[in-house]
Amino acid sequence: MERMFHMMIYRAFHAQRSCLRPHLDEIGLGAGQPKLLAYLAAHGPCSQRELADYFEIDPAAVSRMIDSLVKGGFITRAPSENNRRCGIVCLTPKGASANREWQISCQALEEKMLGGFTAEEKRQFSDYLSRAYQNLKVVQKGG
Repeated sequence: MERMFHMMIYRAFHAQRSCLRPHLDEIGLGAGQPKLLAYLAAHGPCSQRELADYFEIDPAAVSRMIDSLVKGGFITRAPSENNRRCGIVCLTPKGASANREWQISCQALEEKMLGGFTAEEKRQFSDYLSRAYQNLKVVQKGG
C-alpha cells in the first residue's frame, strides 16, 4: 500500500485532538487556547504580536482567544493606548494552574500514543517531525 503521509499525519492529529478535547472542557479552555498559556508559562509576559508570530496565526485570532482567556481569568492584558493587539499579556495563577493541568493531560496522552516506542524511536520521531516542519517552512517562503 502506498504511504500517504499527509493522511497519516492528519489521522494522528485528529485522534490526538479527540482524546484531548474532554480535558479542555474540564479545565475550561477552548481550542487553541492551551498553546497560549504554555507559551506564557515558558516565556513570561509578552505582546499579542509575539504570540501571533510564534504560532503563525492571524493577530485578530489571537486577540479573540485572549479576550476569552481574560474573561475566564486565565490571563490579564495591559493594552496599549493605540492598539489592543500591542498590549502585554500575562498569565494569572488560574492560568498557570490550567497550564499545569493541560501539560499533565498531554504528557499522559503522549505516553499512551508512544507506547512501545524505544527512547531512540521517540527521539527519531521528534527529529522527523521537526525536519518535516522546517521543510514546510521553506515551502511557505517560496523555496
